[in-house]
Amino acid sequence: MMVAFCGLLLMTNMSASIANPLNDPETIERRVTELLGQMTLAEKIGQMSQHNASEGYAPDYLADGLRAGRVGSVINVVDVDAVNELQRIAVEESRLGIPLMVGRDVIHGFETIMPIPLGQAATWNRELVKEGARVAALEAVTAGINWTFAPMIDISRDARWGRIAESLGESVFLTNELAVAMVAGFQGDDLAKPGSIAACAKHFAGYGAVESGRDYATTNIPEIKLRNVHLRPFKAAVDAGVATLMTSFSDVNGVPATGNEFLLRQVLRDEWNFDGLVVSDWDSIRQLQVHGLTENDKESAFEAATAGVDMEMHGDAYSNHLAELVEEGRISISSIDTAVANILRAKFRLGLFENPFTNPEKLPSIANGRALETAQQAALQSVVMLKNDHGTLPLSAEQLSSVAVIGPLADAPYQQLGTWIFDGDVELSITPMHAIHSLVGRDVDVRYVRAMENSRSRVSEAFDEAVEIAGDSDATILFLGEESILSGEAHSRADINLPGDQAELVRRIRETGKPVIAVILAGRPLTLTNIVDQVDAMLFAWHPGTMGGPAIADLLFGIESPSGKLPATFPRMVGQIPIYYSQKNTGKPPSPDKIAHIDEIDTRAPQTSLGMTAFHLDAGYTPLFAFGHGLSYTTFDYEHIRPSAYEIGPGDTVTISAELTNSGDVAADEVVQLYARDLVATVTRPVRELKGFKRVRLEPGQTVTVAFDLHTNDLAFYGRDMRLRTEPGEFHVWIGGSSETELRTEFRIVDND
Repeated sequence: MMVAFCGLLLMTNMSASIANPLNDPETIERRVTELLGQMTLAEKIGQMSQHNASEGYAPDYLADGLRAGRVGSVINVVDVDAVNELQRIAVEESRLGIPLMVGRDVIHGFETIMPIPLGQAATWNRELVKEGARVAALEAVTAGINWTFAPMIDISRDARWGRIAESLGESVFLTNELAVAMVAGFQGDDLAKPGSIAACAKHFAGYGAVESGRDYATTNIPEIKLRNVHLRPFKAAVDAGVATLMTSFSDVNGVPATGNEFLLRQVLRDEWNFDGLVVSDWDSIRQLQVHGLTENDKESAFEAATAGVDMEMHGDAYSNHLAELVEEGRISISSIDTAVANILRAKFRLGLFENPFTNPEKLPSIANGRALETAQQAALQSVVMLKNDHGTLPLSAEQLSSVAVIGPLADAPYQQLGTWIFDGDVELSITPMHAIHSLVGRDVDVRYVRAMENSRSRVSEAFDEAVEIAGDSDATILFLGEESILSGEAHSRADINLPGDQAELVRRIRETGKPVIAVILAGRPLTLTNIVDQVDAMLFAWHPGTMGGPAIADLLFGIESPSGKLPATFPRMVGQIPIYYSQKNTGKPPSPDKIAHIDEIDTRAPQTSLGMTAFHLDAGYTPLFAFGHGLSYTTFDYEHIRPSAYEIGPGDTVTISAELTNSGDVAADEVVQLYARDLVATVTRPVRELKGFKRVRLEPGQTVTVAFDLHTNDLAFYGRDMRLRTEPGEFHVWIGGSSETELRTEFRIVDND
């Protein structure tokens, strides 16, 4: 098992100050106030402006801006010498010597690439996710980066949305837990320590609910759902000490997030007391005009500054218009001071005034072996076995003489890295085909054919060769899915079947009669209904990163047992979207005896014969694969669930426990999941909500008791008055290996009054 670089870090500023006196909150506030008092209006506005510096050097316009104090941050420069030169100009040649925040999208690795965030969520492993962020931070700081625009913690329930790849899935609880882990990994126990970088929770807020899964589209989210679902991961990140937040591109109930005073002032500042830095997304302030909220850049600057955006990312609305808005009295100097104080506070907490320059030789070193081991463990635990009929997997090198490796993603080192890998080292990427060769050596004849140029290809000329090789081999492993370019920002899809002629390739290989194993590499859940019955086993590997190949090979040949669990529901067809585990019950819930399939309906049947419940005639009401689903090479039995008490009062804790047995003959990890339902409340509640999870390793025949402590606060929700409360009443709780578990008990919260 991996040993985390540091302990669980849910840091507060006070605890960080113990290690570094300069990070004492009172000291920082005094320094912020003193520096603000020396600044001109132009220098303050300069701090509120971030510039793209991707040229890799200091061009005259940028150098002049730094000398004049017109730049507070730069983005997209990853050459340490260039960064140091930019910092030198800012620190040594400007009047006040204020250092720069240097930002970069370090999303799931820097040079060493972890699985995409959605894949990391499939590990259900807090410590491993934190370690992945720590590795990324330690690699990124050597290039001079001190600020990453991660984690993305938008609740994502639409697989059409390209950025679901960058998310942590559909569950509020799972996203909360892994968001906190990522923040801890990036920021360490003290932002001012070498090796730490500022995290940025994005996109605030509701971005994952864009209509039709189209990036940048509008979102319409009732406030009660906004508070109960979409805001909760951000509150968890704020409570964990995240240094910065980024606004969403989308509008929220008619008001773009970058100009949304309700989100940025009422919720974030007034209710949550966040005192960190808020940055816009790329050019999103000027885009307020495109949305139709404003008529020009000046009004866009007014709306964003009034709403509470401290820094403009790559745009000039602030630098061109804030001074004029202050002179006109439309924006107060105190509002400017508040924004600049938030920026300076972040810089002081990062220790930039004491250490503005980067000397890689004096930074904490990260051995390449450690980075690769973390990447391999993350990939290994992220892969989800969706299907394994008749024990097709694992394959045995001793029992095989030959295996066919077929498909466009079997040997695609760049594609397996996934989206957002600007700095990833493709030379480090080990593909499944190469890993399988390395694993089986000369014992098994590995026969490879690409069959398709890419995942979208509709040229089937190589299918005959693939079929011939498959027919002459003992088993076939098909590497299918979607290339990395098909997911991520601005890469939404309306049809989430396997693209191109991949389904036809599966059909042709199936006709050989030999065992067929599908390994799917993708950036989102796919609709696999048209191939799932055509294969004997299926692994879903997401885009697994640098070490995806060795991880997949180890799983295919039984060196390790699959242990990943789905962080998002897989629909049968796209028309079911949104489909997620925590839906509401409705007044007419479906059940197997109350549905009818479109192909079975009598044309003269009365209307009421169709079940009259909430389902689709052509898809039913169940997903293809449920949230939390994931198979293993062993079997796990759950029994004897019980609460520590059947009645508890407000403020109490109940312990829910069950016995877990490895009833198979393989040592393996199981992700044990706790779900709860509030049966009666003043607003309707989901049929199930994830409330806990634990990764447990069991030897064959071993039985353990797995217990979860559930405090009444863990059952709180926002009611009709938008206040957070836990209501008395009956609760059902389940423990099992997926959201479909049926092992249930119950308890009641009683009002002591």
